[in-house]
Amino acid sequence: MAQPINTFDTYDSVGIREDLQDVIYQISPEETPFYSASKKVKASNTLHEWQTDTLRASADNKHIEGDDTTSEARSATSRLGNYTQIFKNSVSIPDTDEAIKKAGRSAEIAYQTLKIAKEQKLDIEKALFANNARVAGNATTARELAGAPAWLVTNVNFQSGDSGADPTGDGTDARTDDDTPTDFTQAKFDATMQSIWSEGGKPDVCYLSAYQMDIALGFTGNNNQRSSVQAGDKKVVKSLDVYVTPWGTVEFAPTRENRGRDVFIMQSDMWCVGLLRPTKNTALAKTGDSTRRQVLTELTLVCKNEKASGIIADNTVS
Repeated sequence: MAQPINTFDTYDSVGIREDLQDVIYQISPEETPFYSASKKVKASNTLHEWQTDTLRASADNKHIEGDDTTSEARSATSRLGNYTQIFKNSVSIPDTDEAIKKAGRSAEIAYQTLKIAKEQKLDIEKALFANNARVAGNATTARELAGAPAWLVTNVNFQSGDSGADPTGDGTDARTDDDTPTDFTQAKFDATMQSIWSEGGKPDVCYLSAYQMDIALGFTGNNNQRSSVQAGDKKVVKSLDVYVTPWGTVEFAPTRENRGRDVFIMQSDMWCVGLLRPTKNTALAKTGDSTRRQVLTELTLVCKNEKASGIIADNTVS
């Protein structure tokens, strides 16, 4: 078929309005399971400190009648601390841009400020999981918080044959990664769980990457894996909610911001975030023909007692 002669079609027309949806689609991940699950406490100094203690080992405790009592030697508590880290992002939008009518958002400054707030939250999650030592900072060096791997020394599974080594455990140094990682296994997981239980911990969550989560899906026994059939749509759903062991029951939480080589088994209430300055969105001084806003958070990670958690380090990531 051919178009009739002199047909004035859309290709000839001038002034056709654009067809642009008044919505913006984005699927970038923004979940922060560790940061979100950690209780927020108030910090009042850039060095936030806390104390830990432990009971002595059980002993054969028996005495004769009338025996004189001798006081036992006592140990002092351990004093630990972590530095607050400043997370800061800002956006600047020309005032001309604010006057233009746009699709998907009414005000560019509001839209961009919301974006940087979400991005900053991801930065915080990454810092909490980072194998990073604390840094006191000075006039030319930014303060840094010590991430979770820098605190874990008791319940650990790592490769020491090449170069792997534990940190001191007080946040002053990071773990030493081994150059020859090995596969994450159920045996490693169970051994670490048993170690945590022996120390008195009650782990309830395991943070791990998608790759390590896929391995965990293959764990066997004790109701850790199940397949359920939904009669309505005839779909088979394979899921792994919790892993049940004699040493405790933990929920698996896949994460995107932790290092793929690290698997964390944690007692949630033994970790918290010390907030010196909670997240705040403020307007910056106007210095020209633009509007600027800043999103700032200052916080640190608190490991209340590292014996309640554990790490399986130096796992292969592919």
